[in-house]
Amino acid sequence: MSLFLDAWQHSPTHKKVWALAAPMILSNISVPLVALVDSTVVGHLPHAHQLGAVAVGSTLYMLLLGVLGFLRMGTTGFAAQAAGRADGGRADGGALRQVLLQGLGLALGLALLLGLLAVPFSDLALGLMDPSAELDSLTREFFHLRLLGLPAALANYALVGWFLGTQNARAPLAILLSTNLANIALALWFVLGLDWGVAGAARAAVIAEWSGALIGLALTRGALRRHPGRIDWPALQLWRNWRPLLAVNRDIFIRSLALQLVFFLLTVQGTRMGDATVAANALLLNGLLVTAYALDGLAHAVEALCGHAIGARDRAGLRRALLVAGGWSLLASLAFALFFAIGGGLFIDMQSDIAAVREVAHTYLPYLALLPLIAVWSYLLDGLFIGATRAREMRDAMLVAVALSLPLGWGLQFLGNHGLWLAFLAFMAVRGLSLGTLALRLNRQDAWFVTRPH
Repeated sequence: MSLFLDAWQHSPTHKKVWALAAPMILSNISVPLVALVDSTVVGHLPHAHQLGAVAVGSTLYMLLLGVLGFLRMGTTGFAAQAAGRADGGRADGGALRQVLLQGLGLALGLALLLGLLAVPFSDLALGLMDPSAELDSLTREFFHLRLLGLPAALANYALVGWFLGTQNARAPLAILLSTNLANIALALWFVLGLDWGVAGAARAAVIAEWSGALIGLALTRGALRRHPGRIDWPALQLWRNWRPLLAVNRDIFIRSLALQLVFFLLTVQGTRMGDATVAANALLLNGLLVTAYALDGLAHAVEALCGHAIGARDRAGLRRALLVAGGWSLLASLAFALFFAIGGGLFIDMQSDIAAVREVAHTYLPYLALLPLIAVWSYLLDGLFIGATRAREMRDAMLVAVALSLPLGWGLQFLGNHGLWLAFLAFMAVRGLSLGTLALRLNRQDAWFVTRPH
């Protein structure tokens, strides 16, 4: 208890956490704000299948991006540890440059690969969903247009992760805010002003993604000047210098693939229940997005500070960062739970005026109110494991959660959409418990500072 009070009352740690978390919360909130604006703009068009097309098309696109979230997470951990070593007296500006180039190189290569696989993937996914003819046609149009922004979106992952690792939260703020505010403005113009409908929302997103990538690349010049060093080009040609990053990214990829599988199955089952149900679930999941991205701002602070502490071998700093960020995360999750419990109806009604969609969404609002309190622990602990580059443990915890929750979802099918949401809540709970169990075991073994072969 005394250790907890010491960490919580440590004022410099609060300042460090909020210096990183506040800009990231502000910029992160703009991400679900885009989804909210898209839902609101398209949700006020006449037909449920138009809103459903944006919901399903966005889910398919985010599934592709989500499984490649390792580009952001892996880059953050390695950049944070390189920055921690530099502060410890051994300049590692060369390592920071290596991590940046490797991240951008992976982003480009994976964008080309996914571009070839995306259309067959969408055909298979929509075949599983069995949507109405109108929903199928509009979803394909939206998804194919969104693919034009894939290289820029993946580059943004690598750039944001690298900046966070160097404890620079202003650059990600500039990248994400400019991207998402441009997306919102263009969506309003294209959908309502130019009457481009669902296609207008997709075009707005593509232009915005490329704008953010260009801004991020421009900002790297100033950041690199603050971390002097040179790239060891011959070293980049050696497999052993790629192996640690690829090993961590492999495990985060598996973890992300399992997570996106859960969201994909949620959409598949919702689509089978009708256009109104899949649209209503999308509105509710927008609430989860707002919560997740806000709490991720604190998790990003944990990533940078814990990674920095591990690089500097600072046990007290690691403990303080985790406990202070954990306290603020719990308070934030309580605030979101109260917001959805009291104002959830208004939150839904702002997004759509389609009566059938509103009615379904209002029925399932209690699940949304419970989600922040259940999900907060997995977000916080993800930050710890990412900063420690402990991707293997993250992978194992996610696989346990999926293995336990999928059979539950299958068994609760007789409850319809209620069963779907109960299984999702169980998944988030098991995910947090699994990560917590692994974190306690590593702490007892004093293993956070052990160098592991990859």
